[in-house]
Amino acid sequence: MRIDIISIFPDIFQGPFSHSIIKRAIDKNLMKIHIHNLREYGLGKRKKIDDYPYGGIPGMVIRIEPVYHCFSKLLSKRSYDEIIFMTPDGEILSQKYAQYLKNKKNIIILCGRYKGIDQRIRDNLISKEISIGNYILSGGEIAAAVLVETVVRLLPGVIKNKGSIMTDSFQEEESFIAPPIYTRPVIYKGWKVPDILLSGNHKKIKDWLKKKSMKIKP
Repeated sequence: MRIDIISIFPDIFQGPFSHSIIKRAIDKNLMKIHIHNLREYGLGKRKKIDDYPYGGIPGMVIRIEPVYHCFSKLLSKRSYDEIIFMTPDGEILSQKYAQYLKNKKNIIILCGRYKGIDQRIRDNLISKEISIGNYILSGGEIAAAVLVETVVRLLPGVIKNKGSIMTDSFQEEESFIAPPIYTRPVIYKGWKVPDILLSGNHKKIKDWLKKKSMKIKP
């Protein structure tokens, strides 16, 4: 899998992409992540990438030209299965969508900033708009990092224990979350692990875990 991320502040990704699961996937050559600085496609000597919106609306808006030029360069080299824009008014990210993306070969993620991006980018260049929640961030970089990790951890070979992934919340059914989990010691400050988990009766344990998986209210 290859993921190309377009951002005005590419250095933000150094932290989340230099550790843990994402770094492991990159080191194992299970995926490639390329970060592109949108300012390199800016206009004129100052590499301008934004301007005032029409209609007297306050704030600054990312112009269409830099985004179009960046997209065109990437698309001239390969085809992309999905071109995603991270935006608070997009479709809420789900485990189901992460499962869908894990089977794709090439993905572009565009991170917005300021007041947003020219609507013509959304109307003509984007195939999917994704949100990580009904709240506002200063830009799409953190949201993009969330999306990437959600997908990367599903790639074969990234997490050795496949069973661990399959028991995660939302993995099998969108409306269920994982049951409570415990580890050693059996008793700590009088707080005890449920007897059923110590019984060795696998059928009863399985039934208990299933019962404890909570269904989220629609």
